[in-house]
This record gives sequence, C-alpha cells and structure tokens, in this order.
Amino acid sequence: MSEEHASKFLPVSSYPHAYGRPDATAVIRSQPEDFQVEEQLGFQPEGEGEHHFLYLQKRNTNTEWLAKRLARFCGVPPRDVSYAGLKDRNAVTSQWFSIRIPGTDTPDWSELESDDLKLLQATRHRRKLRRGALAQNRFKIRLRNIRGRSHSEKPYQFGPTSDSNMTPTPYVNDIEKRLKMISAQGVPNYYGEQRFGHDQNNLIFANQLFAGELKKLSRHKRGIYLSAARSYLFNMVLARRVADGTWHRAIPGDCMLLDGSHSHFSVAEIDDEIEQRIQEMDIHPTGPLWGKGKQSVSIYVAELEAAVMDQYPEWTQGLIKFGLSYERRALRSRVIDLKWEWLAEDDLELSFSLYPGSYATALLREIFSVL
Repeated sequence: MSEEHASKFLPVSSYPHAYGRPDATAVIRSQPEDFQVEEQLGFQPEGEGEHHFLYLQKRNTNTEWLAKRLARFCGVPPRDVSYAGLKDRNAVTSQWFSIRIPGTDTPDWSELESDDLKLLQATRHRRKLRRGALAQNRFKIRLRNIRGRSHSEKPYQFGPTSDSNMTPTPYVNDIEKRLKMISAQGVPNYYGEQRFGHDQNNLIFANQLFAGELKKLSRHKRGIYLSAARSYLFNMVLARRVADGTWHRAIPGDCMLLDGSHSHFSVAEIDDEIEQRIQEMDIHPTGPLWGKGKQSVSIYVAELEAAVMDQYPEWTQGLIKFGLSYERRALRSRVIDLKWEWLAEDDLELSFSLYPGSYATALLREIFSVL
C-alpha cells in the first residue's frame, strides 16, 4: 500500500449507517460526568491471594497513567499491574485493576484517593486480572444541545397543546424510532475512532511497520499498530455488509458467534432455525480479525472478505508475519437493557450495557451526528 493510499483511510464518520444518516446533532462530553462507564467483572474475586483487586472510580484520568501510578504507589514493576480494558480519559469510569504484591501486607489504599479518584472496593484474588475479563460495561451518557440537522428547533417545544406541556419536534420521533430499532436489532460492531489514534496515525504507523520503515519499536507500540490495522480491515468488511444490509443477517458460508461468548460455528445454508436465532439475537454473523490460521467461512462470504483483503496485501501478509492468529468478531453488537430519558428540553440521557470490546460510539453514531 502506498503512502498516498495510506493517507486516504476512511474515517469512522464516513462508514455506512445501519438505520440511515441521522437527522439530529448532539454535543457529547461537555463535562466528564456526561460519559459514565461501570465495569462489571465476569467472575467473583476469591477474597484471598497475592493479587490485590481494586475497583476505582476515576475522573479525567487515563487508564495507563493510573496503572503506572499504582505500580509506583505499591513499589512493584509496571508489569505487575493489570486491568481488563482501556477506558476513556474524558469521562467518569469505574474500573478494576489488579496489583501483584507478594506477602500478606495490605497498603493503605485510602492514600490513593483524591478529587478525581475514589476507591469503591478492595479485595484479593489468586490470579491477575486478564484483558477482556469482563461480563459487560454499563454506560450512562448525556447528550446535550440536541438539534435537527437542517433546522435549529429544540427537540421539544413548550406550549399548551399537550398534557405534558411539551410537543416533540418531528425529529424526536426519528430519534426514538432509532432507539427502539437499536434495542431490538443492535448496531454494527464497528471499532471506534480511538482505536486508530489522532488523525488515524496508528494506521499510518502500521503501514510504515509493514513496509519495514519502523525498526525500533516497543512491544506495546507494535501491538497498538498491528491491532489498529486488523481493526480497520474488520471495519471495511463490516462497512460492506452494512451497505448491502447483511450485517445483522446470515448469508451462506457465514461463521456465526454465540451471543456473549467466543463460541462459533459455520453455516452452509440458512434455515428457519438460524433465522429465528438471529432475530432473537442469540447468534450473530462475524467478520475476520486477520492473521495466520484457517478461515472459517466459505462460498459468498469468503469471496466478499477476500475482495476487501486483496486491497491490502502488505497488511494481510504483515499480520501473518508478526504472528497474529486468525479470529472472528461479531458484526453486530447487542445493546443490553437500553433506556432513555429526556432530562431537559434539549438533553437526552441514555443508559445501556455492552459486551467487552464493543464501542458506545458505534451506538451513538446511529442516532446523532455527535459534536
């Protein structure tokens, strides 16, 4: 891939929408409290062991920076501090960390606390916290200053014409229609913009890495660039299936993923049982996370995915060369327990849960153009 091609990576904002282009705009993250996330572990810590588990609420704080601070506080190397996933800095997030501290001493965790950091729970476990070891992430997001794209009306206009003294403008009905469809059908499971870095620099660096132009890289940096490249290839496959309306439907040769798990199976033909399970969101079609290993799709799906991968031969070969294993990821993200409430005449609060690895921004882009 040439540098000219590398400069033309599609931004996430240009990807096809499952429910059409939104007719409303909204402001997000005007303050950290507008974007709240709570991690929910996929297991119960045992209460004993050399790994100290801390559930911390952080505000305006970067996950990796906090992990390094925990290492310094405990006097351990950074490798002995782990977390299940990265969380946004400009937000209020409740997140689990584990710190390996051999022996029986327990630090005074209260010394960590500040205006931007609160200790919610402390316990122990025999094993370290692994990446992705979560059941769900619970979100509470406030969207402010909601407006129609082509006009300046607020979502609700006040007057004596209704019992609530509030009459919705036309695009409020569109917003709530989208929310109902999302609750029933989910959203395309796109990787979010943060995966690709500022101005998509992670993709530019990935291109340079595959071209042999980046020689001295830390293992951490190399992993970021490889992950970004693989995520972009997945997004390109998903974009094609959103465009042809098959992101939430099975087609012959698909590999289906069982909801909330890593179990998958291939389907040569689509019967009524498969259709029903998809409709009930028990299973989801998948897309490729490229690497070495045997592909698990056939027929039309294999041809569709090959048409995308053939545009990036240096990337597909490079991902194999660097030892990444071929995997599958759901094309559809199930949105769990989606609720919404109009808090003011132009503010909307959403609450919902997602499985680890799915992005809240993939949901928001189906409802609003976020400012």
